[in-house]
Amino acid sequence: MQTHNPDLTPHQIVTELDKYIIGQKDAKKQVAIALRNRWRRMNSPQEMQQEIMPNNILMIGATGVGKTEIARRLAKIANAPFTKVEASKFTEVGYVGRDVESMVRDLVEQSVNMVRAQKHEEVKSRAIQSVEDALLDILIPPLRSGSNEDIEMNEKTRERFREKLKNGELDERKVEIQVQQSSSPNVGAFGPGIDEAAMMNLQEMISGMMPKRIRRRKVSIAEARKILLEEETAKLIDMDEVKEEALRVAENAGIIFIDEIDKVASRSAKGGGGPDVSREGVQRDLLPIVEGSTVNTKYGLIKTDHILFIAAGAFHVAKPSDLIPELQGRFPIRVELQSLTKDDFYHILKEPKNALTKQYEAMMQAENVQLSFDDEALAKIAEIAFEVNAEVENIGARRLQTVLSHLLNEFLFDVPDVIGANAHILVTKTMVEERLQGLVKNRDLSQYIL
Repeated sequence: MQTHNPDLTPHQIVTELDKYIIGQKDAKKQVAIALRNRWRRMNSPQEMQQEIMPNNILMIGATGVGKTEIARRLAKIANAPFTKVEASKFTEVGYVGRDVESMVRDLVEQSVNMVRAQKHEEVKSRAIQSVEDALLDILIPPLRSGSNEDIEMNEKTRERFREKLKNGELDERKVEIQVQQSSSPNVGAFGPGIDEAAMMNLQEMISGMMPKRIRRRKVSIAEARKILLEEETAKLIDMDEVKEEALRVAENAGIIFIDEIDKVASRSAKGGGGPDVSREGVQRDLLPIVEGSTVNTKYGLIKTDHILFIAAGAFHVAKPSDLIPELQGRFPIRVELQSLTKDDFYHILKEPKNALTKQYEAMMQAENVQLSFDDEALAKIAEIAFEVNAEVENIGARRLQTVLSHLLNEFLFDVPDVIGANAHILVTKTMVEERLQGLVKNRDLSQYIL
């Protein structure tokens, strides 16, 4: 599996990220270098590949400035398995340690799904052909014996029906098919001492030993095609090969995003004991995984040495230097993300491929209603979102969602009952002011609603 398009240079990676994320040039540059470095490692001499370690990245910035989005888009560009976890979740009593390893298991699960989907595409045309043959055999069984004339006639009829099958003309017709049902056992808890991976392995092993039950079902040809395609594809895919490849991809291309890492940093002021001890415990549990260790998953063992870790946090109260020194050392690249300006908000509404305005336009399009925003309206929405962030609480670009949903909710409610198809809604500056200005001016109300 190609983990990353080798043609993408760091500059091109940044260009790709620019399509979705406004600003944050420094952060984009650092992740672009980290991604290209993986390709450089995989193409370096064999003996050096194991020595070249990824430069893990620590992103520092307030909520809603694009930290998660950068990491998620990076994984998409790289076509790499990606998982996001929140460090603060690991403080839950009793789960520290075991739970930290679960992020690696999640990554492997993602990787297996990706590789399986890719193999699925590779065998799809063969599977479709087999399913077509199977359906044809149910509709017009081939003649094995009889006169040449009969056999020829049968063949012609089969060809006619094959065409009809291909064109979907027979989709409504009912046929009887045999469906395999796996008798999946319900394995209960085995008490302490058996971990998640072992439990999953045991369940898989027992379900593999149980005989598959065959059941006859009468379904439409369209439904039969779906069921048989699933079964046929599963037969054509070698799951052992999928598991091996998925582990290799996760090890060499996986990206784990650890959010809210500042929440497990011990505060500088040493007040003695308490929560700081558990926070440090979480950091100590994270350390071996980020340093490089072997984790047991239900698909086999995975080494974490070459997984790219991107940690992020607002660091309002704690500072990066409050992390334990060993963990700090494992995140050598530090990038500070800038707070978003009014101008940034305007560009966020207007430019990205997945801009919120474009999402609303697409939803309205589904109802055959045309929604558009004029430039002054976008500038006003940006200004209001910026003001509310400054006065109430700064939640970055996420504020745009609140403001836009408040602005457009009436329309979303009235389409299609009151506002019919082929209508055109133009959002103007005046409309934005009428609908939102009162809300922003009333501080108590804006705190409650926005």
